[in-house]
Formats: sequence, structure tokens, C-alpha cells
Amino acid sequence: MLEPVKISLEALNLATLMPMLIAIAGGLIILTIDLIKDNLHKSLYVMLTILIILIDLGAILGFSGNEKGFFDLMLIDGLAVVTQVIILIASVLFIPLALTSKRFHEYSYPEFFALFLFMLAGLQFMVSSNNLILIFIGLETSSLALYTLIALHNRANSFEAAVKYFTMGALAAAFFTMGSAILYGLSGSLELNQIADALQLRLGDAGILSLTIGGAGFLLAAFAFKLSLFPFHTWAPDVYEGASAPLAGFMSIVPKLVAFVVAMRIFEMFIKLNVEWVQMAILVLAVITMTLANIMALVQEDVKRMLAYSSISHAGFVMAAIAIATTKANSAVFLYYGLFMFTNIGAFTMLWVSRHKHKIHHARFDHPYEKFAGMIHIMPMAAVVMALFMLSLAGVPPFSVFWGKIYIMSSAVDVGMTWLAIVMGLNSAISAYYYLKLIVYMFLKEPTTELNTATVYYNVSKPLMTILGLTVFVTVGSIFFVDPLLEYITQMVQVSGY
Repeated sequence: MLEPVKISLEALNLATLMPMLIAIAGGLIILTIDLIKDNLHKSLYVMLTILIILIDLGAILGFSGNEKGFFDLMLIDGLAVVTQVIILIASVLFIPLALTSKRFHEYSYPEFFALFLFMLAGLQFMVSSNNLILIFIGLETSSLALYTLIALHNRANSFEAAVKYFTMGALAAAFFTMGSAILYGLSGSLELNQIADALQLRLGDAGILSLTIGGAGFLLAAFAFKLSLFPFHTWAPDVYEGASAPLAGFMSIVPKLVAFVVAMRIFEMFIKLNVEWVQMAILVLAVITMTLANIMALVQEDVKRMLAYSSISHAGFVMAAIAIATTKANSAVFLYYGLFMFTNIGAFTMLWVSRHKHKIHHARFDHPYEKFAGMIHIMPMAAVVMALFMLSLAGVPPFSVFWGKIYIMSSAVDVGMTWLAIVMGLNSAISAYYYLKLIVYMFLKEPTTELNTATVYYNVSKPLMTILGLTVFVTVGSIFFVDPLLEYITQMVQVSGY
């Protein structure tokens, strides 16, 4: 008779679950409060959500190195810590946008904030493990919550966006499951380190190598959906258009960064095993994605859709760093998204500020370029702020995104991929056209209507002004703290356990 295995609480190290449990408990607390007393003002839920996120952030900052726990399913290493710090800071920037000067119904639902916290918990599970099962559970938890958050915007194109995102997410889940199954069949394990050890001994066999490439291909397709890489990018503009502007900005940063970190763990395992086909496939996807998305952005009539294609291009840019697979390239991913976060949330917040219920300027789009014509005469400060965000997204020095771009390009040059750095530079030059196009409309064209400020730009409130002020400060002043930020990121990446 087998002896029962005794596991001590100390060995389980349940503290590794604490950040996720804080987010889950916070969501349940919000739902419980709503059950006890309904119709409470949304400001209570905003403040409570921010408090929970800050407590979660404090729990994350308590980890300093590689810690495993919960039957070795949890892995809190440098990658997990720095990723969760970025996504929680992005969440603190996003949530106050609910306190607009007008009542937008999705933010009046307590369920919105509970679902948001459940989504955060799922994202945290994804980056805090190198076990494919737990990554999948985190992926589905966050995705299901995000589908609902999009639909809560409660417009016809919001429901369409949620259904499209759900369909694409289901297909991505199928690809991820199939790829995981192939790797499990080859290695007998779902933990990335053990998969790497098993494959290391067997890759000399042509059949095993073919199956390994097949498994990696399924996983790459799954992440191509999540990261909106070519040819799986077509859902992104429609979903961004259907979601509220702040949520679209959040989606362009946080879920993508989490997917990049998981991709970093998985695909750099194949690259270190010298499976060259995987590295080549990632490079091809990255180059085609950034180039095609830039070309598509050139012909967009709507600023929100332009920013959607812009985020696809940025995803292709960062995916190239995954293929480079060096400590410097991995650090560049976090530097890029750490700076991109402020700029992109700021840009989408400006769309939220300028939102109005009726489509005045265009029969279909909420944010056509014509809407911003002559903005310098209507709201001078808003025009200047939006121009700063556009210059940063274009990679114009010394604004924030420039430092992320130049560091990734430097990483490519260091490993002899000068051609890749040149492609990135050319794509940055192409993207400058459509970013500058908006600046031309704001500064050099006359307003298309005689609507006054109160009618068109009524969505300004102190929380929005605070968030915009913070994002502008980081966008403009990033030159002063790039070095310490990069030093911290590099240190955390070097102590990662993937």
C-alpha cells in the first residue's frame, strides 16, 4: 500500500498565490457589497478597485527573486514581478477614467469593476507560471472577463466586437491546447523547463524535430491571435472600434504585454534548443506585421482605427525582440511597453475626452480625422497634448516610445541583425506619416463645424485631467528616468527562472 505524500504548508509556499488571491477577493468583495446595498455611486467602486490594485502591487513588490510554490505550479521570478508591476500601474491609470463628467452606463455597474479584477487575476496567473496548464487557465479567465467588459459598452458595434473577440479567442485557445498536447506527448511534461530537458536529448531525430516544430507552430498561431500578428490581426481594429476608448487603450497594452511574456518563456525555449525554424517564423511574422499594419494605418479615416493598426505595428516591432532572444532584447520589451503604456493610454484618453453620443462628423465613425480639424482653436491645450502623444508614438526623440524603439533596434544590431534594425527604422518613418496627419488636422485645418467646446468636448473631469497630466509628464520627461528604469528591468530579467 502506497504511503500518503505529506506536504507541508511551508513547502507549498502559498504566498506565491497572494497577488492573484487579492484580485479575486477584491472582485468578490465588490459583488458582495452590491448584493447588500445596490445603487451605490460608482466612485465608491472606483476607489475600492484602486485600493485593491495598490494592495496587490504591494504584495508583488514583496518578491525579489525566483520563488516557486503550490506544487511548483507558481513561479514568481523577475519576469513575473516586472510584468505585474507594469499591468497594475496601467490598471491604476485606467480605472479613474470611469469618473467622467458624464454618466456612461458601463461604469455604473459594480460587475464592471469585479470583472476587471478577475481579468487581472487571470493575467497574473499567466505570467506567474511556466506550466502550460496554468498559463491556459489564466488565459481563459482573463479572456472571458475581457469579452464581457467589451460588451458592457452596450452599443451595436460593441456586441459585434465582443463576439468577434470571443470567436478569435476560442480559436486561439484551440491552437494553444493542440500545441501543448503535442509538447506533452513528446516530453511527458507540461512544465517548460522539463519540456526543454526532454527535447534536448531527442531533437536529433527528424521525426521528433518535425513534431516539435508542429507544436511550436500551433502555439505561435495561438499567440499570433492574442498579439494581433499577421495574418490573425483582422479582429483588432473592429474590436478596438467597438470597445470604449479607455478599454481599447488598456487592451492595446496589458493583455499584449502578458502574452509577450508568455511567448518569451515558450519560444525562447525553442530558440535556445536551436530550433531555427521557430526563430525564422517569428522574424517573418514580426516584419510582415509591422509593415502591413503601417500600410493599413495610412488609409484609415478614423483615428481610433488608426491607433488600432498602430498598436498592431507596435506588436510586430516588439515581437522581433522575442526572436532576438537576448537579455538586452527581453529588457527592451519591458522598457518599450513600460513607456508605451503611458503614451497609448493618454492617446485613447484624449479620444474619451472628445467623445460625444451622436456621430456628428461621420456617418459611421466616432473619431474621424475631421472631428479634430482646428482643435487648436477649440481646445488649444488638448491639441498640444494629443500632438505630444502622436510624436511619441512616431518615435520622435526625446519622447518616451523613442527610447523603447532605439533599444530594440540596438538589440538587433548587437546580434548581427542589422537588416532587422533597418526594417524597424523604415517602418518608424512610415508610421510618422499617419501620426503627423492628425497633427496637421489639429493645427493647420479649420474646424469643420461651429460647435462650441461644451458641446463637443464635454467629457473632461478632474480624474481625467490628472491621468492626462501624468501621462504627458512621463511621455515628455522619460529621458530623465530611462536609465534607472532600464537598470531595474535588466536586473529583474537576469534573475528570471524561465
